[in-house]
Amino acid sequence: MRAIWKGAIAFGLVNVPVKVYSATEDHDISLHQVHNADGGRIRYQRRCEVCSEIIDYEDIDKAYEEDGRTVILSREELKSIPAENSHEIEVVQFVPAEQLDPMTFEKSYYLEPDAKSPKAYVLLRRALEDTDRVAIVQFALREKSRLGALRIRGDVLVLQGLLWADEVREASFPALEASVRISAQEREMSAALVDSMAADFEPEQFTDDYQIQLRQLIEAKLEQGESLDTEATFGAPEAEAGTGEVIDLMEALKRSIERKRGAAAGGGAGAGGVAAGGDGGSKAKAGGARAPRSAAAPKATVKTAASTSAKPAAKAASGGAGTAAKPATKAAAKTTTAKTAAAKSTASKSTAAKSTASASKAPAAKTARKGA
Repeated sequence: MRAIWKGAIAFGLVNVPVKVYSATEDHDISLHQVHNADGGRIRYQRRCEVCSEIIDYEDIDKAYEEDGRTVILSREELKSIPAENSHEIEVVQFVPAEQLDPMTFEKSYYLEPDAKSPKAYVLLRRALEDTDRVAIVQFALREKSRLGALRIRGDVLVLQGLLWADEVREASFPALEASVRISAQEREMSAALVDSMAADFEPEQFTDDYQIQLRQLIEAKLEQGESLDTEATFGAPEAEAGTGEVIDLMEALKRSIERKRGAAAGGGAGAGGVAAGGDGGSKAKAGGARAPRSAAAPKATVKTAASTSAKPAAKAASGGAGTAAKPATKAAAKTTTAKTAAAKSTASKSTAAKSTASASKAPAAKTARKGA
């Protein structure tokens, strides 16, 4: 990192020399503008509207216009402002951190001790730690007088830029002035939804999807050129979201909670088990079986439930002997197949259409459950 500014923190009669570094950086992919007809780079020129000449940067001053009058300010005049020449970060107050409104936060800067001995720097850091407060400071940077807060991040002092009070707008929305009745059940459901999504914030878990997909698009265009097929690159576009108008709030809350619980359970094993037929699905869920979200989910659930239930039945029949379990399973399969054929149920037809192995395992599971 390269220091963007040097100064000193004025802490009472103590001066703490520091170097200032930008604490954040932009990770966005840099794009420039081109003419869509020939790919020519678009350039912006500093052209004077009076003489039409292109003006060099060193020949440009700044101006302020009000009521048809223009005041031109030269660089020398701007540099004469006292605050511009100050290289001091003045501590004016120590306040509780919770009194700072995050809406006022601006850019953050790391402060590095710029002295042979970092003792004064460490002393200020310890003072903030011991009192559990942040220091409110004023400083000048890049032709602006700024408000800031000194806080601690690890072992480093951080200068957090703050907006001035008149830079934060007041929110006034007529819709919020209307009287709205929220039922106790709606509050309970919303609280349950919050609980289902509760977690500790870990920034590393989140990614900038737009930048990732932009990189994917660039690489695909480099490889395929003008023959690029965006649908093949990203897949078919998703359906557009609704207007955001909620018709049934309770129903929306219920569905949200069910969806979160289903995701937490590993992809909704319960839905696949019920589709497989009757209580087999619920028992498979109780046994810990998880079916994938696919058309084959019912088949997988039945097989898992059958294999799980067949083992206790075999042990009960043989007293733990593995060799006795096989005859018991075959007998159970014949008995259950006969009953199922007589009943002519839809479930037996679908089972018989499957492979011989699947047909023998599923009935065995039903017989084992009845015996248990």
